Amino acid sequence: MTTLLQFIGSRKIRHEFGSSDKRRDAGQTTPADIMRYDDILYGDDKRLRKWQLLDVYRPKAAVEEDGSLKKLPVIISVHGGGWVYGDKERYQWYCMRLAQRNFAVVNFSYRLAPEAKFPSSLQDTEKVFQFVADNAAQYGFDTGNVFAVGDSAGGHLLSMYAAALTNQDFRKNFEFIKDKNLTLRGVGLNCGKYDLNDNEAMFKLLRSGFLPNGGTAEEIELVNSANHVTKDFPPSFVMTCHGDFLIAQADIIKEKLEAAGVRYEFHCYGSPEKPLWHVFHCDPKLPEAVVCNDDECNFFRSLIK
Repeated sequence: MTTLLQFIGSRKIRHEFGSSDKRRDAGQTTPADIMRYDDILYGDDKRLRKWQLLDVYRPKAAVEEDGSLKKLPVIISVHGGGWVYGDKERYQWYCMRLAQRNFAVVNFSYRLAPEAKFPSSLQDTEKVFQFVADNAAQYGFDTGNVFAVGDSAGGHLLSMYAAALTNQDFRKNFEFIKDKNLTLRGVGLNCGKYDLNDNEAMFKLLRSGFLPNGGTAEEIELVNSANHVTKDFPPSFVMTCHGDFLIAQADIIKEKLEAAGVRYEFHCYGSPEKPLWHVFHCDPKLPEAVVCNDDECNFFRSLIK
């Protein structure tokens, strides 16, 4: 059941985050070297189908002599926004800059809380991965080299999805996740949330709107993605920055990866004297974002087979 307070909280976040993102993205246009395929429907929720759309971005130069699309490694982007905010429009400029680094990038919106409770957003993530597997020929996807990035709540969803793919006991909770002709080679976990045991008032409100029973102890244990990391978790690029209000969360996932023996790189950008801010990497005009996104894509390239 969704409460009036949850709706008010989500509207507040959508207004505040939306205003900030509009200022950040002012003046952005599609780069001349990018080919884009927009507004592809991937889901079947008739009530919320406007949230089940994706875009595909590719470098225009990545074509064969006969004009067919070259197969490119893929990056799937899982957007952030406290599970209640965000869509592919807000992430298009960031994602197209990733595509300029010679990747095919899939940028999708998913059903948001509190209108759609968990596991709706995870179901949508699965549908997008299945879309990549099913449409490899049409969009030039190299399904043997698929990567994914997620920030903030998107980092939480991506880490949970990656854990479900690689931890069979955890996967039993999500029967909708199926085997598919696709290999997730690595993930980028950017300014993410990996432990939902948090009693700050606004976070508790967001969590209660996200989880179907309002955030019981059992629900929180289930969705604490860091607790489900095993040795088979994908190689991970873990990123935060000085000035990120979730900076402590990076240590949580890093320690779990270390204990499980998972290959990872950890980066903390900025400095105490020159702090950045949460999800700074989404601002394509920021020099530190360019460095961060280069580092992450170079990590992905090191994993290509």
